[in-house]
Order: sequence, then structure tokens, then C-alpha cells
Amino acid sequence: MGEVLVGTAGWTDRGLTETGWYPAGVRDAERLTSYASRFPLVEVNTSYYAIPTPEVAQGWVDRTPEDFTFNVKAFAALTKHTVRSSHLPPDLRTGTDRVRLSDLTPARAEELWSRFLLAVEPIHAAGKLGLLLFQFPPWFRPGESARQFLVECRSRCAPMRICVELRHSTWLDHVNGPSTLAFLCQHDIPYVSVDMPQGHDDSVPPLLVATSDIAVLRMHGHSPQWTSKDIEKRFRYSYSEAELAAWARRLHELDEPAHVVFNNCYRDEGHLNAQFLQGLLNNSSIHSLE
Repeated sequence: MGEVLVGTAGWTDRGLTETGWYPAGVRDAERLTSYASRFPLVEVNTSYYAIPTPEVAQGWVDRTPEDFTFNVKAFAALTKHTVRSSHLPPDLRTGTDRVRLSDLTPARAEELWSRFLLAVEPIHAAGKLGLLLFQFPPWFRPGESARQFLVECRSRCAPMRICVELRHSTWLDHVNGPSTLAFLCQHDIPYVSVDMPQGHDDSVPPLLVATSDIAVLRMHGHSPQWTSKDIEKRFRYSYSEAELAAWARRLHELDEPAHVVFNNCYRDEGHLNAQFLQGLLNNSSIHSLE
């Protein structure tokens, strides 16, 4: 088994304080340091909603150990999502309420890419950047233009590395699945495996595959309210010990190192699940667990 780093999507949810996952008295500015004392990896998801400043990113670097790893979620507009103009940097905002990358002038689009990459440079320079997560919208379907955009994202971010989460079921169906994985292997782009509810347009099968020298697994849970617009309802799910033991066995069979991120971010459920899985992976007897 390659080295497996386990963490969660974020460290600031208010539920973590309410449940006591953070020790009493831990101030907001100390939460990342407290988190990093228990996990080797975190996924920064606030960068999906707004591009942080390099100074903020440097603060994250300063509050974590030298061997800590950040995966950073790409700003939504860079993955073809529609965003509110107010979420863009002030000088790049448009006169419309909601925009996509294609609505921006070429100069503004280039500047948006530059701002995002500049923001994560302190993490990269410190040797703490793992992967940039490009999570595409459910309407991003397979096709030549889509595949070329994946290559463009990889090229724009180099030497930083990206991984891609594809959220339309046809990417991994029996028609496109083999060619999708072959394409990602050809271009050395890590595929983000996901565990999630099945039977929806954004559902992809829970494959655990490596299309590069690192595998990525994001655990979304199996909420029966997956289609809810309420984020807490959508991701409210606690994995059972048996479910986590099954994933531990699958991860143990991988030859490549892996990043595992729990995104079932309701109160402390994801954090407790991540701690349990981390314990299983460090236990030589995981194959005896049922």
C-alpha cells in the first residue's frame, strides 16, 4: 500500500466547535493548528467560493507543520460553474449578477486564472501543496472540447498539479468510461474517485482507480436528501464502521499513494469518520474487520 493521507473538506465549520471536536478554548485562528495536529491533509474549499489572498494562504502555511498537505479547490468560475459577480475580485466584476468564465473578456479571464494561481503560490512555495481540485458541474459532459479543457487546466496550473472530479454520469458509463480513464492516464491527470448516492445525473460509480501516480478519493456520504439545496441535508451522513473498513481494505490494495477527503461535512461526522479510517489504515489487522 502506498502512503494514504486522510483529511476532511475544511476545518472551520461551526459544528466542530458545537460538538466539542475542537477542545474548549480553541480560538478561530488556532483551529487549523489544532486540526493539523490530528490530520496530515486538508482540502481548502473556501477557495471555491472566493479566491483567497496570498497573505491568507501564507497564514495557513505558517500555522501547519512542515509535512502538512493542502489540497485546494479551484475557484468555481474556473471549472465552468456560474458564479455571482460579487464573488469575483472587485476589479474583475461585471455589470451582471451571475457570470461564467466564458462571459468574461479574454483579458479578465486570464487575470482570474492568474489571481487564483497567485493565491496558492505560498502553499506551493512551502512544499505543502498537494493537488488543485477541479470539480466540474454536472452539466460538464464528455466530448472533445471538454477533454481539451481538462488539458488546458492542467497546463495553466503547471508545475502545480491538478486532479479532476467529473460529475456527469456519462463520463464513467460503459460507453465513455474506458476512454475517459485512458485519456486521464495519457495526460497524467489524477481522477477523483467518489463515494456518493447513486441514481442521480451527477452520480458516478464508486470506482477506486489511479490514473496517475496518486489516487484521490472523496467521500460524499449517502444522504437520502442528496438533491436538497440545503447543504447540511445534502451531506448529512455518518459512515458505519463496516463501510469504512471496506474502504480501508480497498485503499490497502492500491499500489499508489492516495489522498482521502471526507466531504460529509455535517457537524463533526466527517471528522470522526476520517479519524476512524485513519486508525484502520494504521492497523495491520484491517483485513479481519467486517
